[in-house]
Amino acid sequence: MNDRSAQRLAMLQEALASGGTLHLRDAAELCGVSEMTIRRDLATQPSPLSLLGGRLVMASYPGVTPVYDLTEQQASHYHVKHRLCQRAASFIDEGDTLFIDCGSTLIPLLGQLSHFRELTVVTYALNVANTVAALPNVRLVLLGGLFHASSQSFGSDGMRDAIERLGINKALISAAGVDWERGVSCFHFHEVAPKQAAIATAMQRLLVVDASKFGVVRPAYFASLADFDVVITDDERAPGLLENHPASSLSISVA
Repeated sequence: MNDRSAQRLAMLQEALASGGTLHLRDAAELCGVSEMTIRRDLATQPSPLSLLGGRLVMASYPGVTPVYDLTEQQASHYHVKHRLCQRAASFIDEGDTLFIDCGSTLIPLLGQLSHFRELTVVTYALNVANTVAALPNVRLVLLGGLFHASSQSFGSDGMRDAIERLGINKALISAAGVDWERGVSCFHFHEVAPKQAAIATAMQRLLVVDASKFGVVRPAYFASLADFDVVITDDERAPGLLENHPASSLSISVA
């Protein structure tokens, strides 16, 4: 562990030893660094601290439950997500229609789409749409509805039907939790319908997920592992973990 990073985390752990929370800006001021540096320390170093809703808290503190924050997720495991997206890009062919869901995992993939001459991207995520809209050779299909600021995404009763009417070659799906018995899950219930519709419609279904999500269960279940054709991950243990899983035809691609 980087010595300065370790010193900062030790200082913050001492500040929270008696319980309570510490706002990110106060933590940065206490350590004399930027908020991004504190985020990077937490994302790259082992620590009993968690960043929830812009506040630091001891992970073991009673009553602590995960809260999804898109900014925090974007800073978390960025380099791993970049590698996963490089592997995911190798599955894309010219002329494909891609479904890309919301969240931070697949954001590094978007910059790689500029290398293709012709693609269509279907999404319900505003951050995905904003990036894709600037790509000259990529056609964008943005699914609308009620906007959910926490995930920068839309949801509507008619979204499932809209997706099922499209010809989707590949569905690229991220997740906040992957459990061998409890399935694949996310934080937000409005994401369930579009994810399930894309999985049901697409010719190929790819789950893109880093190792920190394995063994985790989130509130909104949307699929079983058997629903996917490929799991793209950075966890070298994944093939062994899936040996006895009913999804015997599932392919594992380790980035």
